[in-house]
Amino acid sequence: MNDEAMGQRVRQALEESRRGPLKTKELARTLDIPPAEYRAFRDLMRRMESTGAVYRVKGQRYSLPEKINLKVGTLSIARSEDGFVAPDDRTQDIFVPSALLDSAMHGDQVVVRIESRTTGRNPEGRVIKILRRAHPTVVGTFRRAKRFGYVAPLDQRISRDVIVPSGEEGAARGGDIVVARITAYGSRKLNPMGQVERVLGPLTEPGVDVLSILFGYGLDLEFPEEVERAARDVIAKREGEGWDGRVDRTALHIFSIDPSDAKDHDDALSLEPAGEQRWEVGIHIADVSHFVERASPLDLEALRRGTSVYLVDRVVPMLPHVLSSDICSLRPDVDRAAVSLFVSLDQDGRALGHRFERTRIRSRHRLDYDQVQAVLAGNGHIDPRTDRDLMKLAELARALRARRARRGSLDFDLPEARVILGPDGAPVDIQKVVQLESHRLIEDFMLLANETVARESERRKLPIPYRIHEPPPPDRLEELRRSLGTLGYSLPKRGITARDLQKTLQAADGKPAANLVSTMILRSMARARYHVANVGHFGLGASTYTHFTSPIRRYPDLLVHRVVIRALLDGEGIPTDWGGSSLAQAAERSTLREQLAADAERDSVALKKAEFMERHLGEEFTGTVSAVRTFGAFVLLDEYFVEGLVHVNSLSDDFYLLREGEHALVGERTGRRFRIGDALRVRVSRVDRLERKIDFIPVP
Repeated sequence: MNDEAMGQRVRQALEESRRGPLKTKELARTLDIPPAEYRAFRDLMRRMESTGAVYRVKGQRYSLPEKINLKVGTLSIARSEDGFVAPDDRTQDIFVPSALLDSAMHGDQVVVRIESRTTGRNPEGRVIKILRRAHPTVVGTFRRAKRFGYVAPLDQRISRDVIVPSGEEGAARGGDIVVARITAYGSRKLNPMGQVERVLGPLTEPGVDVLSILFGYGLDLEFPEEVERAARDVIAKREGEGWDGRVDRTALHIFSIDPSDAKDHDDALSLEPAGEQRWEVGIHIADVSHFVERASPLDLEALRRGTSVYLVDRVVPMLPHVLSSDICSLRPDVDRAAVSLFVSLDQDGRALGHRFERTRIRSRHRLDYDQVQAVLAGNGHIDPRTDRDLMKLAELARALRARRARRGSLDFDLPEARVILGPDGAPVDIQKVVQLESHRLIEDFMLLANETVARESERRKLPIPYRIHEPPPPDRLEELRRSLGTLGYSLPKRGITARDLQKTLQAADGKPAANLVSTMILRSMARARYHVANVGHFGLGASTYTHFTSPIRRYPDLLVHRVVIRALLDGEGIPTDWGGSSLAQAAERSTLREQLAADAERDSVALKKAEFMERHLGEEFTGTVSAVRTFGAFVLLDEYFVEGLVHVNSLSDDFYLLREGEHALVGERTGRRFRIGDALRVRVSRVDRLERKIDFIPVP
């Protein structure tokens, strides 16, 4: 019996125990564990304890955490230095006062004991055990005291300085940004201790700011030599094998469409007529699994990283560059190994059939979004065949999009920021990036491929990591219904569906409140994640969904490729160890790494925005109130896609209160208001690059 099945039996035995917590030997007797297997069973219990699945109490007895008022979850630290624990079982967050955090830091996986419950408020508890430390290292500013040094963390959620004993500071000088490895985590009364492991340099040196984010999130720029060597070896091995077992599709007219600065090209498209008003779309995906074998050093490193990370000035790839940017990338004019999905579509975007092939392909063009947009707009040209294919693909993409819209797929068209860097790495412009028709074209066919693979996998009961998106909790939907009502948009009192939300987005489209409505709905959503059980994708209105189209940069896609090749192309059974607990752990890790990457990417952009606005201190701009809080109003500038805060403390003419129903800050005496959507002239008053904060004051 595997660990997952035995773990379920252990949980059931503890759940049904009338004697309370049980010792290991008592559990073994209850579960009829043979003496020869007792040592392995004892090791399993220790592993379950290390992950928080069971908890050991006095007398070396085990219990389920929930039976003794315990919860296992991830700790988040607020600005107040208090914490909230998000339980692994996705129940209500638990508030933990700062005095009851022990030595736990932001991001740690902890066991918390619930000590009080008050109606209408979060349960309150205390941290009693730390299962996994999120911060083996801390990035911060090195300072010197009389007898020792210390590192002040850049991450404001790590509230305590790390003490560096004399002699452990290495080459660090006062003011340097350093990476310190924690040697002792201390307690609530004792600061953590550490030693300087790496000196990044003064924050004013080019590139140090982004490096501080990179190391702060524990991202590795370099790959271990063992992994680099494995990449070189597998390339040489595969090149020697030739193209046996692949369908030669090099005659197809194939092209990729990516950002202009992209180095890794996961996907490419082709289009062929397939009868009266029918077309066969080829969705060609890099065959990364051909080079990254399961459980190899390359595979284990890819699992550890989980995803490529796209910082503002560099990419931290999931796979070594010789794979991600070269041999796996679908570059033009070279033969590449691919897994191709061919889907037959009619004029209305209805899928009439599909097939998979392991292929040898050759891309004709590496197109970027602006080039394709120019063709679609009628003022650009690639070549006659490519132009014709792009126009037809765009037409089919619109049909696919319309079909998704009819089933309730949500379309959030919120603009994003693009930081333009100069030769020295300093930001020279912050641009608003809106989604073009060329972006949508690629997105529509990638969604089609992902859904097709997911449906086929579910039909055949194949073990894959599904991409799931659960419906918003009822309390969030009720809060959203009330908030949208203040803007004049109504939702049903019960049974709110994705289609209801989609209609609201469509009703707001083109109006001043469109971004606010989109943001409100987006914030009500749960986060999409990877899971072994399919529960559908609420945001897409899809009953089943997965990720298949980006195996160069996402580990779940690589897992799906292996299953597709083995089951759908080779016709072989899937080994049992490809599913179960190993798949569940890979899905969970991939979700965590995806969130970490998103946080790092967001912080790198925010940092460069702050650096850019430092040069504009004292200057005036026009903007629009984008959000209001009790502490102030956020203003988005018209000229640059930069948001800053007008703090209530800077509004000296009155005492301002938040009126949530009006989405406005209103002066108590004067009635002056700052309402979402209002135009406002502001002056840049303060910039803190370390905290990535930009403050404005209104101009009279």
